[in-house]
Amino acid sequence: MSADSVLTGGKVWCGMGLPLAEAVAITGGKVAASGSAADIEALIGPETRVVDLAGRLATPGLNDAHMHLLPYGLAMAEVDLRPKAAPTLDSLLSSLRRRAEAMPPGEWLTGRGYDHFQLDVGRHPTRDELDAACPDHPVYIVRTDGHLAVANSRALALAGIDEDTPSPEGGLIERRDGRLTGLLAETGREAVLAVLPNPTEDALVEAIERGGRDLLSHGITSCMDAACGIRAGWAEMLAYQRARRDGRLPVRTYLCLMGDKTRSILPQAMAEGLVTGKGDDMLRIGPVKIFTDGSAGGRTAAMTRPYLGGDQSDLGILCIPDDAEVAAMVLEAHRAGYQMAVHAIGDAAIEQVLNAFEAAFADTPDPDRRHRIEHCGWLRPDQLARLRAMHVLPAPQPVFLYYFGDLYLTLAEEERVASSHPMRTWIEAGLHPSASTDCPVTEIAPMPNLYTMVTRKTAKGTVLGPEHRLSIEEALHAYTWASAYGSREEGIKGTLAPGMLADIAVWDRDLLAVEPEALLEARAEMTILGGEVVHGEAAA
Repeated sequence: MSADSVLTGGKVWCGMGLPLAEAVAITGGKVAASGSAADIEALIGPETRVVDLAGRLATPGLNDAHMHLLPYGLAMAEVDLRPKAAPTLDSLLSSLRRRAEAMPPGEWLTGRGYDHFQLDVGRHPTRDELDAACPDHPVYIVRTDGHLAVANSRALALAGIDEDTPSPEGGLIERRDGRLTGLLAETGREAVLAVLPNPTEDALVEAIERGGRDLLSHGITSCMDAACGIRAGWAEMLAYQRARRDGRLPVRTYLCLMGDKTRSILPQAMAEGLVTGKGDDMLRIGPVKIFTDGSAGGRTAAMTRPYLGGDQSDLGILCIPDDAEVAAMVLEAHRAGYQMAVHAIGDAAIEQVLNAFEAAFADTPDPDRRHRIEHCGWLRPDQLARLRAMHVLPAPQPVFLYYFGDLYLTLAEEERVASSHPMRTWIEAGLHPSASTDCPVTEIAPMPNLYTMVTRKTAKGTVLGPEHRLSIEEALHAYTWASAYGSREEGIKGTLAPGMLADIAVWDRDLLAVEPEALLEARAEMTILGGEVVHGEAAA
C-alpha cells in the first residue's frame, strides 16, 4: 500500500533510543514507517507526495509543555514592551504614547513584556511616568513574568485603589512614603483585572489562531495553555471549543484549567464533565492550575531563605498562606479525577504543594495521576525524594536561566542559582522533566531553550550549574516525548515511531551535529501537523 506522503533525502531523528532514519512515510496522518531511503521508496506510489529533505534534519514536532497560547495571541496585539522593542524607559514610554495617540480618550491601553532589570533605569516604571505619557487613558502594563504590573492613576481609580487600600492576602499594592507607586504584584492586580474590559469571543478565537500560527512557524506542533480562564473566565473555554469546531485551532492544545482561589473555571468544567483527558487529539482537557507563589525575577517566588539585598522577611509571597486551604483545593480536584499543575517556583511554595499532594494521595491513591509542579525551579535537595515517591512531574522552563540567570545572581547566592532547574537530577530520578518557555514570559522560539539545556549558559554567557548540561538528544527528548508524557499523551505523539501522529519539524541545519552556539541561529523551515504541511514549503 502506498503512503500518502514521504519525507526522504535527509536525516530523521525519530526520538530518544530510536534508530536514526533517512526517510519517513506518512499515511492517514500518522507515521507508517521510517528507515533507509531505499526501504521507504517501496511505499512511494503514483499519488504519494514526496518531500525532499535536501539533507536537512527532521524531528518530532516540538511540544511546549507550559505556555499561554491565548494570552500570547492577545499580547501580540498589545504594545510590545519586551527589552528588544523597548530597551529604555524613554522608549517604553514613547511606545505607549504613540499607541495612545491613535486611540480614543478613555480607552484602556495595555502593554506586555518589560523587564525592569534590563531597563536602563534598572527599576519599574511608575504611575507618574505612565500618567505623563498617557494622561487621557487608563494604562496597565505587565512585567515579562506576568506576576507584576504597573497601573497609572486612571487605571487605579477605575479599580477603586487609593492610598488607603490595603494590600490583599497573597499580593502587594506598593506605596512609597505613603503614596501609590502603581506597582501591583500577584493578587494585588485583581482589582484592576476586574475592571479591565474582557476581549470578545471573536477576539479570543483570533488570538488563539494568531498565537498558534506563530508556534507552527517555530516547529511547535503541540502546547499546553497553562491557565485557561485566567483573563476572561469561561469565555476562554468557549473560544477554544469554537476554534476547534471551526478549524481555527492551529496546534494541538492541552488545556490547563484555572482552579485558583480568585480565578476559577473549575466549577463549570466539573458541571460539564470536562475532566482531565476529555477531548481529542487537537483539544484535550488537562490539569487544574493553582498559583501558590509568584516569580523569582519579581522577588515574589516564596523562598525559605531571603533574597539578597533584603531583610530576613524578604521571602517572596505565598499567594494562599493557609496550607490547609491549598490542601483542600487540591483534594477537591484530585478526588474528581483531575491531574494537578500547581504553580510553585520557590522552595517554600514547593513545600506547600508537596504537602497538599501527599494528603491527596493518602486520601485517594492513584500511582499514575502524574500531578505536576509548574516551574519547580528552586526546590531543595530534600524535596526531590518526595517528588520521586509520588511521581510528581516537574514542568520547568530551562530557558529562564538563559533570559533571567544573570538577574537571579543578584537575587540569590550563586550556589542556589546554579542548583536551580536541575534537569540532570530530575532525569536521573525518572521524573521526565519537560521543556517549555512560559511564553509570553519568554520568547516562544525554542532554540534558546535547547541551547541552555545543552550549555547551561545565560544570554550573556554566564555558566550556571554545568553538571546539569544535557546532550542535544536529551534536550529534544524533553521538548517532545517528555512533554507528551506530562499530558499523558506519550502513546500518540512525541516520537516518530509507527502509529504515532505525523507531527514533524524540519530544521535548517543538523541540530544533532552543530556546535551549541549554532543552535541559537537554527530555524524551522517546515512544520507538518498530522501529515499536512502547515508551515513552510516543501523543497522542490
